[in-house]
Amino acid sequence: MSEVDKVTDKTVEQGGVLALLYFDLQGGNKELLQQLGVGFIKKLLTEQGVVYARGQIDEPIMENNTIYTSIEVKILTKSFSDLMRLCGNYSPFSVEVLKPNNIKLSLDQMHDILMNISATTHEYKKYILEKVTTGEDLKKYQESIQNKVKLGKLLMEKKKK
Repeated sequence: MSEVDKVTDKTVEQGGVLALLYFDLQGGNKELLQQLGVGFIKKLLTEQGVVYARGQIDEPIMENNTIYTSIEVKILTKSFSDLMRLCGNYSPFSVEVLKPNNIKLSLDQMHDILMNISATTHEYKKYILEKVTTGEDLKKYQESIQNKVKLGKLLMEKKKK
C-alpha cells in the first residue's frame, strides 16, 4: 500500500472525503491557460481542510477563437464540510465522491454546512446586487445589510445566554 493510500484511508476513517472535482477554463492563450490551471491546483492545496490535491489539465482545444480546457482534481479533504466549502467557492462543473460510500454528519457539522451555503449564497447575491443596483435602491439594500448584521449580533447574544 502506498503512502498516499495510507493517508487517504486514515483521513477517510476520521471523516474525510476523497473526491474528483472538474473545472473548465477558457482563454486566448494556450500556455497561459495551462499556467493558470497549474496555479489553480496549487491554490487548492493551500485551502483549509485540504490534505492533498492532484490535478490533471486536459490538452487545450480551440473553438471559435477561444481556447478551452478542463481540469480534473483528485482531492482529499478532512471533512465533507471542507469539500462543500471548496465547491461553493470554486464552482466545479462536476463532483464525484470516491470515498466514503456513506457520510454521517453530526448536528454541528450540519449547522456548519448550512451556514457555509448561506454565507456563500449571500456573498453571490450581494455581489450581483451591488453591480446592478444604483441610487436609492442601493442605499436601501446597504441599510438592509446593516440591519441584518444587527440582528445577527442579537441572535448571537441570545444564544450565549
